[in-house]
Amino acid sequence: MLTTKVFFRKTKGGNIFKTVREHYLRDDIYCGFKACKKCKARSRDLVLDEEDTVKSSLIPLSYVLILDTNIILDQIDILEEDVITNVIILQTVLEEIRHRSSNVYKKLKNIIKDSKRKFFVFINEHHRETYIEREPGEKINDRNDRAIRVAVKWYNNHLSFDDYNIKVVLLTDDVENRTRAAEDGLFVLSMEDYITSLENSSFLLDKLSKHSYTLDIQSQELFPCHLTPIFVQGRTNLNRAVDGDIVAIEILPDSQWSAPSEIVLQDEENADDADDADDVSENEKVLAKTSLLKTKEKIPTGKIVGIIRRKWRQYCGILQPSPIKGNVRHLFVPAERKIPKIRIETRQAEILSKQRIIVALDSWPRNSRYPLGHFVRALGNIGDKETENEVLLLEHDVPPSHFSDAVLSFLPKLPWVITEMDIAQREDLRHLDICSVDPPGCTDIDDALHCRNLPNGNFDVGVHIADVSHFIRPGTALDKEAASRATTVYLVDKRIDMVPELLSSNLCSLRGGEERFAFSCIWEIDSDANIVNTRFCKSIIRSRRAMTYEEAQLKIDDATQQDAIAQSLRGLNQIAKQLKKRRLQNGALTLASPEIRFQVDSETHDPIDVEAKKLRETNSMVEEFMLLANISVAERILKEFPECAMLRRHPEPPQSNFEPLIKAAKNQGFIINTNTGKELAQSLEESKKESNPYFNTMLKILATRCMLQAVYFISGMHQPEEFKHYGLACPIYTHFTSPIRRYADIIVHRLLAVCIGADATYPQLLDKKNNHLLCQNLNYRNRMAQYAGRASVALHTHLFFRDKVQDEEGYILFVRKNALQVLIPKYGLEGILYLSNSTSSNSITFTYNSEDQSQTCGNIVFRAFDPIIVQMSLDRSNIQHEKLIFKLVKPEIPDFSVPPLNKETVNIIEGDSIKETLKRKAEIQQESINIHNKKAGKKKKKKKN
Repeated sequence: MLTTKVFFRKTKGGNIFKTVREHYLRDDIYCGFKACKKCKARSRDLVLDEEDTVKSSLIPLSYVLILDTNIILDQIDILEEDVITNVIILQTVLEEIRHRSSNVYKKLKNIIKDSKRKFFVFINEHHRETYIEREPGEKINDRNDRAIRVAVKWYNNHLSFDDYNIKVVLLTDDVENRTRAAEDGLFVLSMEDYITSLENSSFLLDKLSKHSYTLDIQSQELFPCHLTPIFVQGRTNLNRAVDGDIVAIEILPDSQWSAPSEIVLQDEENADDADDADDVSENEKVLAKTSLLKTKEKIPTGKIVGIIRRKWRQYCGILQPSPIKGNVRHLFVPAERKIPKIRIETRQAEILSKQRIIVALDSWPRNSRYPLGHFVRALGNIGDKETENEVLLLEHDVPPSHFSDAVLSFLPKLPWVITEMDIAQREDLRHLDICSVDPPGCTDIDDALHCRNLPNGNFDVGVHIADVSHFIRPGTALDKEAASRATTVYLVDKRIDMVPELLSSNLCSLRGGEERFAFSCIWEIDSDANIVNTRFCKSIIRSRRAMTYEEAQLKIDDATQQDAIAQSLRGLNQIAKQLKKRRLQNGALTLASPEIRFQVDSETHDPIDVEAKKLRETNSMVEEFMLLANISVAERILKEFPECAMLRRHPEPPQSNFEPLIKAAKNQGFIINTNTGKELAQSLEESKKESNPYFNTMLKILATRCMLQAVYFISGMHQPEEFKHYGLACPIYTHFTSPIRRYADIIVHRLLAVCIGADATYPQLLDKKNNHLLCQNLNYRNRMAQYAGRASVALHTHLFFRDKVQDEEGYILFVRKNALQVLIPKYGLEGILYLSNSTSSNSITFTYNSEDQSQTCGNIVFRAFDPIIVQMSLDRSNIQHEKLIFKLVKPEIPDFSVPPLNKETVNIIEGDSIKETLKRKAEIQQESINIHNKKAGKKKKKKKN
């Protein structure tokens, strides 16, 4: 055992726990050579043999190769050739490869598994004589290179005994590593030199990866060097560019290079004064921020020297009136922090200063610190819920809820009646016991299910989807509007429909007891949940009942209910469990995200309570059949239209994305394997703590953050190997099951209808380039809808916490240099707990450990996943950006934690309502905080004097 680090942690009960972190080393790890007389290993574990050495003109003796990381990454094509043998792969190198390239890692593992290749993995990181610690200030890459050289030295000494003469050769293309190895007396070669020295090596030289290009004759450089992504900081270097502009950049001298800081910056409390004379203060703030950017690894930094294309739009925000009485020039502060303040002229400053307004940008002269714009319109009073809702819709480019008369003119006329001709063109499934299962309050019901027993013992299972494409015909104003909107946007208290309400909540919605047009996907499934056959048809159905997830679950669980719907649900649930089990075995991920549900007042629509969403078996049941339908439809439309099928893919994340997850789990004693989705899923499921039942959920939340965005695409624009959906572990996928709220599903319905002869095609449907542009809009609108939904949750969370001060249990998600990122499971929200206390009279020091991502204060250590108690309140000092404030309650740190409530003052008084009691508690606690802060402020002032 090399090192021991001891930490002390105080629990909620006041007990002190001692935590010891140990790195175990051994002296019985064998070298892998058959002829070794020092190692005591089983013969089957010894793979290296000097007799298998490939002859080299540069190495007269028998030899073994040790490769560094870059050799493997760059020259894997050579290593895959069955030529090079007797190779030692160090654990240090193997781990680096695993994190940097999953593709190369898989290839290397296959080579190692091949016994004929004689590749041996040496666990140098746990060998007593080859493990090294990282030195202060040493970069991780430099430490790893040093570890490789130490291992080469050890092998040289280890293999020096009588009658055994073998050379240890280090292969590296890193000039600095090669120089240092030579200085240490090691035998070192580049890959090119080594390959050249082999007999009949010309075919290997063709496979040599070259990172430098040289000509036999001297010539001038034809092209300038490529630049890496450029970091632009400070107002001057931004040079009047606004977020979204396409710009030209000049790179600064490397002496001026910098890097973003890991420090979490607290929001600026107040806006700057309107006068240019006072603008120096803001410039100083910018400089103050850049002074924090003192990280060790700087990146190229530049300045903007030209605007190629502007992307200005109208912006929401508030007016900051000029302090000069009668002045008509004022500053507008946008709600979006990335947008600079805008100077406007208005004579309504007194009225507008209390409202949210919209301003348009006009120009940005060189002699003006701020861009110039003009007032467009007022939205409403600041802080009013309706006003703030409109702001978030505008900021996320969400279209208005109303539809134009031109769009509405293409809706069916009421009363709408199903004719005999309609029935004749469809398969009549009204005799089936079909039902829908959705969240409570759902009115846009676009899917329904059925399951019945067949005489042969199999199941007849159907997914029936609202036939929206019957009402929305290609090229109409209604179709164009739906394509532009792309998706329905769901907010906490309302939704912005993709299609008019007559369709979304009435004619297309599969309501209980009403006849509706559907597009059905029907399978014959055996008792082991295998699909015997699949068919698709345009149908007419009558749902027996529209149920919530809870109602359906109660029906399944109640054994006394034996009606057709209950038996159908039980059959669906049984098959769904088998489908899910198989999907997870194939490597599908079960991730998590903190989701909450607000209970709103029926009259005011204000949030009155909030809780985490509950998931039941019926949620999973519906999900499994929607996934199965989407996959079945994807396979069919791709077979018929290999060049223009609309599909959905989820790219595999780069290994670097998983580093925060791997590090967080490792600090808790768990190994997360990210080589494949299946290994990741298995690792996540196995990482559980009895002492912390929420631990696994938090790991899955972190895993969700590592994922890339799933996107729509046209099959002809990508290679088949790029079609796969990483999260679902399926080779092909699309969206077919929600056409009321997603336009992609309407396109898929049209493609499927052509496949089965239920409808005719049209030119744009098979236009690959046109649909590629359509996918770009679908992906953009889908992303904006997600952001708008999150912003709505944040708004209602702030409304809920107005005039409230509450203590809640939370968990640390991330440990930053000066803050803790905290998750509150009860509300499904996150916040930043800053590790500073400006009101404290004492100096409290937190020590950040970057190795294990921890913060230490005295004998208390904070790590990811640790439980804590925080006090939550709403800071409304910035009227445009209200924010939740987190203060530490437990574990208690003197002069840092929030003062506890006086128990005598918060006892429930007989006769008080719960609402009154909670209000009184909040008032008393706020008063307690104010007194504490006032006393602390006096102490601080006295100490300063």
